[in-house]
Amino acid sequence: MSEDTSPSGKTVQAPRKMLGIFALAMINVAAVLSIRNFPSMAEFGWSCIGWYLIGTILFLIPLSLAGAELATMLSDKGGGVYAWCKEAFGEKGGFIAIFCEWSNNLVWFPTVLAFIASTLAFALSPALGSNSVYLFVVMMIAFWGTTAIAYFGENVSTKFQNYGVILGSIIPSVLIIGLGVYWILSGAPIVLPPFSPGEIVPDFNLSTLPFFATVILLFAGMEMAGFHALETRNPGTDYPKAMAISALIIFACTVMATLAIAFVIPADELSLAAGVMQAIQYFFEALNIPGAIAPMAILITIGGVVSLAAWLIGPAKGLGVVAEEGNLPPVFNRTNKYGSPVAVLFIQALIGTIISLLYVFLPSVNQAYWILSAMTVELLCIVYFLVFASLIRLRYTKPDAPRPFRIPGGIPGIWLIGGMGAFGVIFSFLV
Repeated sequence: MSEDTSPSGKTVQAPRKMLGIFALAMINVAAVLSIRNFPSMAEFGWSCIGWYLIGTILFLIPLSLAGAELATMLSDKGGGVYAWCKEAFGEKGGFIAIFCEWSNNLVWFPTVLAFIASTLAFALSPALGSNSVYLFVVMMIAFWGTTAIAYFGENVSTKFQNYGVILGSIIPSVLIIGLGVYWILSGAPIVLPPFSPGEIVPDFNLSTLPFFATVILLFAGMEMAGFHALETRNPGTDYPKAMAISALIIFACTVMATLAIAFVIPADELSLAAGVMQAIQYFFEALNIPGAIAPMAILITIGGVVSLAAWLIGPAKGLGVVAEEGNLPPVFNRTNKYGSPVAVLFIQALIGTIISLLYVFLPSVNQAYWILSAMTVELLCIVYFLVFASLIRLRYTKPDAPRPFRIPGGIPGIWLIGGMGAFGVIFSFLV
């Protein structure tokens, strides 16, 4: 419950922050626009465009439209995916969805924390990026520091995300794109083969099937603003606009920045955790301004922390709603005067800390990074399948419910959008 009891015994409602279009869009951008994904995609050269288009058609567009319809239809209910799936499949369905999303975070947190630590190493000493003790210490500072920010509720965490996503995600992405353009115009050698339309087509074979499954979920997180439906002034108009703005920003920055990295670094030299900073180092040394590497590393580190913050608070709020309804032990229901689910935040930070110890015991940072990233795919597939299934089911069980935003095309339209999304996540899960 987001209430406190004053000394006089009266109940005090936690202050509520009203979010506008910009704030909602930045929540999604913070959750989805991840510079740490660029190096793994850059390994595929020109065909990364084809991979991104597959992810956009089979996931980004369906999830954006599904999230817009479900969030505006159920804007009077908190809990994001929990509220959506509960409305369609009852409390058990809602619980499975939010618990899988929350559990996914527990194994995903260390991967983004490793990215934060390895990126910050370029501002200190690049050699630290392979030092397990350094990685773990910085990971814990970032993790518990972000948890502390979430403690102060919507007012503080939203402002942090709004400014942080511009500084740490959008500005670095634009700079990477600009540097890529400069690299081409300067006549510097490009490691990719000459462009042709055929180069865009991905290579489908047994070795790329596991990667195909990951590509489908590259844009996971577009539902994150749905957890904040209760803090939106006009969800019927603001939420769809925010989804459209965030989708355009994410797709444009992702494709162009990935290609910029692919122009410069040979695929076999890319590091999954530190590849972005390798590209930055190449760029700035070519420009004879190596002193700019450290500031850029700090900006990208901020972007990683903002992405962590978006995923840290959203599912935690959803799990708090589950606890409010009596479907979890009472300890999960503890909140502070800011309305923040402090018990859930502490529990997930504790579990995430234990999982992060993998970085101390596994011999290769890349190995740990890849293992944990792959584990998140399975849990997310369950969440998103339930979301798309809920979208379709509610059109049958509650056809007349008010939908300020409605996916066009009637029942065929809903099956097309929900079907494409469901196909993508089912295929990913089976692979």
